[in-house]
Amino acid sequence: MGKTITIEALDGSGTFNAYVAEPAGGSPKAAVVVIQEVFGINAGIRDKADSLAKEGYLAIAPDLFWRLEPGIELDPDTQLQQALDLFPRFDQQKGIEDIEATIRTARALVNGGKVGAVGYCLGGRLAYMTAARTDIDASVGYYAVGIDGLLGESHAIARPLMLHIAGNDGFVPPEVQKKMHEGLDNHPRVTLWDYPGLDHGFATQFGKRRVDDAARLADSRTSAFFAEHLA
Repeated sequence: MGKTITIEALDGSGTFNAYVAEPAGGSPKAAVVVIQEVFGINAGIRDKADSLAKEGYLAIAPDLFWRLEPGIELDPDTQLQQALDLFPRFDQQKGIEDIEATIRTARALVNGGKVGAVGYCLGGRLAYMTAARTDIDASVGYYAVGIDGLLGESHAIARPLMLHIAGNDGFVPPEVQKKMHEGLDNHPRVTLWDYPGLDHGFATQFGKRRVDDAARLADSRTSAFFAEHLA
């Protein structure tokens, strides 16, 4: 279903690849940028894009680690430490610039239509930053990390944002979740969903981390959110 395209970086420093999945028969109703975990554009992220294409969206997953090493693709069940080692080396502001370049490409591919974003883990954090720093039409973050340090940007969120929070997230402790609720519960554009007892990565497509019922519930909420805000 998918193909690879090349996108020019906004700063002129080079180009990066993006995985694109399109609905059968063409004519996508909107586009969705799929923002990777720390594991790169692996089979799970490509499958997320393929699933969105089946829902009628043009899904595009940019390789945000290209400045470190193009084409990084890791297995969450066996290469966690290798992935975590990449996190502090990743320039998040450059990542947002690359997401902005991807948004522009996606808009062109859907003839100026709406563009959403969905991200996981690191990508969930970037989805929040995308909501605050770009003209994205709607954003969703799954088990986003470090949002407590970004609450000062919440005033800049002008389009709908939804965050899925794993209640027993080893990377997002209870005190951080509390700050997220205190800072965002009353925000008119933000919706938070809690999943008590679940750990980070519960909505992954493949592997040991997935909790199927909860993943299906979260994904159904995401589908309804995009249906409403990308129409």
